[in-house]
Amino acid sequence: MRTHRTPVLLTLATALLLTGCAAADSSGSKASDGAARGSEAFPAPSAPATEADGDEAARDHLSTFALDVDTASYGYARRTLADGALPDPSTVRPEEFVNSFRQDYDRPDGNGFSVTVDGARTGDDDWSLVRVGLATRAADDESDRPPAALTFVVDVSGSMGEPGRLDLARHALDTMTDRLRDDDSVAIVTFSADAETVLPMTRLGDHRARVHDAIDRLKPDDSTNLGAGVETGYDTAVDGLREGATNRVVLVSDALANTGDTDADAILERIGTDRREHGITLFGVGVGSDYGDALMERLADKGDGHTVYVSDEDEAREVFCTDLPQNIELTARDAKAQVDFDPDTVTDFRLVGYEDRAVADDDFRDDSVDGGEVGPGHTVTALYAVRTRPGAEGRLATATVHWLDPETRTPHENTGSLTADALHDALSTAPARFQVTATAAYFADTLRHTGTPLPDAPSLTELSARAHALADRTEDQDVRLLARAIDEADRIGGPDLDPDLDRRR
Repeated sequence: MRTHRTPVLLTLATALLLTGCAAADSSGSKASDGAARGSEAFPAPSAPATEADGDEAARDHLSTFALDVDTASYGYARRTLADGALPDPSTVRPEEFVNSFRQDYDRPDGNGFSVTVDGARTGDDDWSLVRVGLATRAADDESDRPPAALTFVVDVSGSMGEPGRLDLARHALDTMTDRLRDDDSVAIVTFSADAETVLPMTRLGDHRARVHDAIDRLKPDDSTNLGAGVETGYDTAVDGLREGATNRVVLVSDALANTGDTDADAILERIGTDRREHGITLFGVGVGSDYGDALMERLADKGDGHTVYVSDEDEAREVFCTDLPQNIELTARDAKAQVDFDPDTVTDFRLVGYEDRAVADDDFRDDSVDGGEVGPGHTVTALYAVRTRPGAEGRLATATVHWLDPETRTPHENTGSLTADALHDALSTAPARFQVTATAAYFADTLRHTGTPLPDAPSLTELSARAHALADRTEDQDVRLLARAIDEADRIGGPDLDPDLDRRR
């Protein structure tokens, strides 16, 4: 996938700025379809204001990114904190923290997306938090989805012998095998120094015992030739390709490649034809306290898929028995979002995260430029820090999502907008799910410790109190785990992670 970095409009030299504070729920939605691929099917965004206006926002008022439903960064951060260490800042991707939590956006009836745009004032130099929320339709009943042809590529290298790696994978695969339908198919490829197909594509039906036997034989071996594993996995998936089914490769690994191709782009190049011609997508499942986050993330981002991270049996069961079946079906391909900030009302903005998913503004409706693949039951959230002009009235932002029908490749769009009078006055009075989004973003931004914290970022102690209160209010166990992770970070990092220190330096 070609990625492009779009200039981010934040004059960070001015004292950076957000408070944790306010949200409004204004989400007009308007759908438009196009029978032809390309920009001719849809109107172009409104033209930017001229540079004579003197504002950076006037020169570039668009923010464009590929949709991302990955959550591995947040899962790995929680595992690292539980082990008593702070995560490497390079592994912290705020969008994956934000997208790890349930949202309450309205959902569309058919394929594609609903669009919700809401926001909250911070009371700090006209800065607000603006949330763009996209949601697909609810997941079908298990019996209504298309059949699946899943090729599991399982790392059996020496490092996978440690507790919480291959044993976790075996347990999860066994449980999943019992829950898949009779008309689903499974193949298993293993890799260490070399790769081997230990089970060709097998229709479950009366053959579950055969699949269980193959899983039971998975044993740790030698070095990690991840490239050979992925290539053999795609070869096996193509050999067992099923028309009318969802064909997917599921990579289970700690991604600590040390033999053969260790570069994600080189690995993806070798399987490029299979991905493009057959539409076989990649689902990465990361395991292990030592984890090759960068390699797995790049494979998924550029392999038309996404990643999760699991650290215990409960998480593995959820991923393989709930998330994976949900991700068998696709409702949108090459999905991208573009947010148009009105230069008459907005002077600066900053997208929190999504650096690795940035797309050039001009490529928004270029369907040859890859976007994200999204299935039913998903939400995608993007959070912006937005500075409005004093006394601003009227439209602040319009968010548009562009995607291709997974079967016909016909392009579609939907939009939502936000006006200044719809902003909530304070985060404390905003909807609970908006507050959870802000808390997750503040936490990620603090762990990255870039020296330019989000405006009015609270200390970890304050953030922990907010998270615990939200956990009580929402009765959401995932929010409770977020609060505990913030507690761990506060205990380990203490004042070294206090954003106020960065402001004073």
